[in-house]
Amino acid sequence: MTSPEDIPYSRGLHQLADRAYAWLVPDGTWGWSNAGLVVGDGESLLVDTMFDLAMTRELLTGLEPITRDHPIRTVVNTHANGDHWFGNELVADAEIIASAPTAEEMLANGPGLILGMLDQPGAIGRFARHIFEPFDFTNITPTVATRTFEDSLTLDVGGTEVQLYNLGPAHTAGDSVVFVPSQGVLYAGDLLFIGGTPIAWAGPISHWIEACDRMMALEPTLVVPGHGPVIAAEGIVQVRDYLEFVRDEASARYEKGMSPEDAMRDIGLGRFEALDERGRIAQNVLAVYYELDPGFERVDTREVFRRIAALEGYTD
Repeated sequence: MTSPEDIPYSRGLHQLADRAYAWLVPDGTWGWSNAGLVVGDGESLLVDTMFDLAMTRELLTGLEPITRDHPIRTVVNTHANGDHWFGNELVADAEIIASAPTAEEMLANGPGLILGMLDQPGAIGRFARHIFEPFDFTNITPTVATRTFEDSLTLDVGGTEVQLYNLGPAHTAGDSVVFVPSQGVLYAGDLLFIGGTPIAWAGPISHWIEACDRMMALEPTLVVPGHGPVIAAEGIVQVRDYLEFVRDEASARYEKGMSPEDAMRDIGLGRFEALDERGRIAQNVLAVYYELDPGFERVDTREVFRRIAALEGYTD
């Protein structure tokens, strides 16, 4: 049986089981995401596309030795962040499935949102260009889901059973995982960042913690995160531990009356200091405050990026 140690974290195609593959893209930071392929008799299912068309073409070319005889008939987008669906137009002949909240959120999360960030003056623009300039967001035709589901959906992919579960809201409004019981493989989307800092764009954090427990309850043998290397199920605990840490630290500062900005600067990350994208704690603290006080004034995406940029050393 394949173990995570057998799967190098290198760019390209990796076989996980007889009918399950991962497409890994180091280094797993902003935009460098993973995808998956589930194979059945005469067809296959693709889990997510890439951040731009060039990366998606690379993905599809890399999958051709398999998809030549098992064409992609179904695509599942795990959530509405562009690094998991902006390449959909290149697989538009397939049925594209997403949870209903993801499909709705896609409408407001097209390439224009990122292009607008790139044009921002000052620290926000410099930070956005630092993380997004490797990608090309021009000439992308946003291609959203053609089929939706609410909580769960079971698919037959050429005789291979594939289970979809919407475990959001957490990272985004809808966060789907794709589980292949016969293969013991779970594609977790951005409910898992391995080696990087999770970010709760939607929250609540407590629901994301519950989602981690639900993923562990599936007892997968191998787990493909949205970002980072393939892990065993025990690796899910790493993410849950970070989320519990942020929940507890931010809650304590909320009770003291600290502002989210003061709290994000005051929290010492301790054993999580080595994670990439540490500045994402700015949004995670906000997610905790929103959960504790649903009436707390919301901060728009540009302001969140300003705060993350500041923590990452980008100042006006």
